[in-house]
Amino acid sequence: MRIVSAKLLLIFITIIFLAQFGCRDSSGQYEEIARYVVHTTATGLAAVLAEMETEEEQIEFLRRFITPIRFYPDETGYFYIYNYDCINIAHATQKDLEGKDLSQYQDEQGKLVIQELSKVSRTGGGFVDYFWQKPDDEAEYRKLGYVEPIPGTDYFIGTGVYLQ
Repeated sequence: MRIVSAKLLLIFITIIFLAQFGCRDSSGQYEEIARYVVHTTATGLAAVLAEMETEEEQIEFLRRFITPIRFYPDETGYFYIYNYDCINIAHATQKDLEGKDLSQYQDEQGKLVIQELSKVSRTGGGFVDYFWQKPDDEAEYRKLGYVEPIPGTDYFIGTGVYLQ
């Protein structure tokens, strides 16, 4: 029962947040939304995951939880979750990445993207500039990602905004 209550509370907090920020129109809007939605979700997920007994249960929950969530006024925002070893745990739009080791993935500029995201999340979180494939497109586009650790786990959660 506690897990169901925590899940519902997390969903409620996320919906309230998105309703508040979804209507704003200012410079830096996407970065502000990214920072707050990732932080709120990471904090809520930490509480829910702490009550789960197995890693398999956690991974199954994370995949189900992030899949339907979209945000930003144009609904292009989505979440991804990795462990610190750069294994994709969950991805809302690119399911083929789940379970894969992306530690050696380089963007078109040669940046080891997931290693950089992992490094930044280990220091508490922050923004990383990189190139990534848009959902349903084969080309890579410049993206500004924001990541934070999920407290009490070896996971980090992130999102980003395409800049072009």
